[in-house]
Amino acid sequence: MEENNLKQDTIPAQDHDSKSGFLVEAWEILKIVLVAAMIAIPIRYFIAQPFIVKGASMEPNFEDTQYLIIDETSYYFRSPERGEVVVFRYPLNPSEFFIKRVIGLPGERVEIKNGKVMIYNASHPDGFVLQEPYLPQGLLTSGDKIIRLSEQQYFVLGDNRERSSDSRVWGPVDRRFITGRVLLRAWPISEIGLIREPSHMNP
Repeated sequence: MEENNLKQDTIPAQDHDSKSGFLVEAWEILKIVLVAAMIAIPIRYFIAQPFIVKGASMEPNFEDTQYLIIDETSYYFRSPERGEVVVFRYPLNPSEFFIKRVIGLPGERVEIKNGKVMIYNASHPDGFVLQEPYLPQGLLTSGDKIIRLSEQQYFVLGDNRERSSDSRVWGPVDRRFITGRVLLRAWPISEIGLIREPSHMNP
């Protein structure tokens, strides 16, 4: 009598081990991705954000297409300081982000006259001419204007005074709109480095 050999749909032991190994490896990779996301997302939204410069309003210090990293943490512990370059939501359209330099602080009076910026505050009721070492020598600030800042407002200007739409045009920036200060230039490679704040702006 002839015997029939029955084929069974069973997985060879070696194949089974291979699949188990693959699943374990996949799970390890997934865990790494999840942990990385848990670290990266808070950093991205609460600690530092990348921004790309668009336009010429901050030339020659920040040029079009440069890639910047914004420090969002510092202003949780202190207020923006004069001379710092900040990124903020445009007051007339908060969906847009602008980059400018802090010139006037809350409670001060800012006057632009004869190409110079004057600052009046409690320490200097008679005012002082703002020294701006980051600007090209001889550059004047156009526009005659006097603005009094509330306790939550900042007066900001672009470094390229002739091609900047700033507080001379649309007024002060409220503190709640300021996202953070420019910390690092990450691109182009030849200019990678921390952004140094001017140290001789106040008398």
